[in-house]
Amino acid sequence: MAVHNSQIPLWEKYTLTLLEASQYFGIGYKKLSAFCKEHADEDFIMWNGNRAQIKRVLFEKYLDENITSI
Repeated sequence: MAVHNSQIPLWEKYTLTLLEASQYFGIGYKKLSAFCKEHADEDFIMWNGNRAQIKRVLFEKYLDENITSI
């Protein structure tokens, strides 16, 4: 039985859309989009065509280790 994505809580999802990541991490959508373009080759981004998907756990780790402000 397939589970529709909207039924999975954000904190349990492996990847997040930019909109979901923006809501989850409290970062503005435009700022997060620009950040992804600047860091396009980072491990926490998975590209689905030209759309970025944020690998939630890897992005959390990246933020904890590297970022004091965005």
